[in-house]
Amino acid sequence: MRIRVQDDAPRTSAAPPRAAPGHGVRTAALLGLLGFVVSFAGSWQPSFWGDEAASVMSAQRPLPSLFRMLGNVDAVHGGYYLFLHYWIELFGASELSVRLPSAIAVGAATAGTFVLARTLLGDRVALIAALIFAILPRVTYLGAEARSYALATAAAVWSTVLLVRALRPDTSPTAPPGTAPPGTAPRASVWAGYAALLGVGIILFADVILILPAHALAMLLLPGTLALRRRSLAPWCLATAAALVMAAPVLLWGFGQREQISFIQRRPLPGLRETAVVQWFGIVPLAILACALILLAVISVFAARRESAASRPNGAALAVLLAWLLVPTIVLVAATYLGASLYSARYLSFATPAVAIAMALGVASLRARWLQASWLQASVVLLAVTLALPTYLAQRGELAKNRGSDWRQASELLRAGARPGDAVLFDENGRPSRKPRLALHLYPEAFQDLTDVRLARPYESTDGLWDATVPLAAATDRLAGASRVWLLLRVGGAESRGSSSIPALERLGFRVAESTTLRRTVVIEMTR
Repeated sequence: MRIRVQDDAPRTSAAPPRAAPGHGVRTAALLGLLGFVVSFAGSWQPSFWGDEAASVMSAQRPLPSLFRMLGNVDAVHGGYYLFLHYWIELFGASELSVRLPSAIAVGAATAGTFVLARTLLGDRVALIAALIFAILPRVTYLGAEARSYALATAAAVWSTVLLVRALRPDTSPTAPPGTAPPGTAPRASVWAGYAALLGVGIILFADVILILPAHALAMLLLPGTLALRRRSLAPWCLATAAALVMAAPVLLWGFGQREQISFIQRRPLPGLRETAVVQWFGIVPLAILACALILLAVISVFAARRESAASRPNGAALAVLLAWLLVPTIVLVAATYLGASLYSARYLSFATPAVAIAMALGVASLRARWLQASWLQASVVLLAVTLALPTYLAQRGELAKNRGSDWRQASELLRAGARPGDAVLFDENGRPSRKPRLALHLYPEAFQDLTDVRLARPYESTDGLWDATVPLAAATDRLAGASRVWLLLRVGGAESRGSSSIPALERLGFRVAESTTLRRTVVIEMTR
């Protein structure tokens, strides 16, 4: 097998050959629809889990309560919670409803990945990149998650599209009708759009700020005249400053609340498996294929010829992509090793477009004597889809979230067996985001007309994320009229190993009638 840069795809002159603009718009829209469908399919099947509980419960607060909470905790997610507040008012708080915006955002990010890759590297790389992006396990995960990562990823890739557009002189005969020459008023609107999208991306998720080194490198390297880059420096600095000013409240509040993620210190330090496999690819075989393709892209662009990488469009584009996917990872990993506890694999979701485009450049560089290049490249893309498929199917299982979150299943047991006037007790040990109590707010229909024995103050009346509770000993009077109590305990938690609640209830005349163990929750029915 010979491997080299293809003559018809990756190698470009000052601007990659492009089809008519209308064709590109239609293709981007179709690929965006594909990305949406892939992420949306089955997204409603898994039960909610703790992080999604934070999203749903925060979004359902009255606005004054939400702003009080954000002044104390989770300010970095405030923009998303505010958006979700109005979304839930319109469409409800089911799994399908609250995960739908993430699937839509993945569709938008898929289209943006195509447009960005097409602008930098041509049609073939763009098509392959969009297809790879849509099936990456990190992408299909965030597309079925009621968190802000998918929306932030869409903002990141489209802000990069606008940056590249602002840096490219549009003098080709295929330019859209009415396109203005460099330096005229329409370019100012592109910079304004760039500032708005970058600011929104940082508001949605603060770590999007780490895309700025890649954008700075784009200013230095991307194709375009030196005069154009010099003229663009001041507008870029101004647009970036405007984005940072827009996001300043979130950044400042988030910095003040940095102890909120101190739990990361209790995790093992990120190693090769976390950063090279889990972060984007989920499983080792797909990670090996992806790394091989990215390495192939690097070799084919930087080592195939003795030209300066910075002077070649493909080299400049690949350098920007590598900065986008490597710099944020290095920063978060290094900060975590130094004790700042900033790394989580999900936090790097906004770099997935760069991963997909770099992989696509590697695919487009494949050629073989014994097989037509297009067939070889299609086979590699199909291999990537095949390797990603088991992870995709696992992500859509009923117990897929957080290694087996089963709060919907536990709630269904109560819906089937509980009667008005029954009491319910929750395991209050462990991290709040893992407590079965959250099922009460995520699936409230199952708990209607039940007495929440240990509730002191509902979460919306506190300045934190969760309900305030009291010990069972301080609330036994609430059991006076109950003939049946339902206990929801965590499997492996202190209560389930030797529940202090069960002996206390037995002293009050209750006996265990039935116990059902799910994946993460034990549901116990006790009657007098």
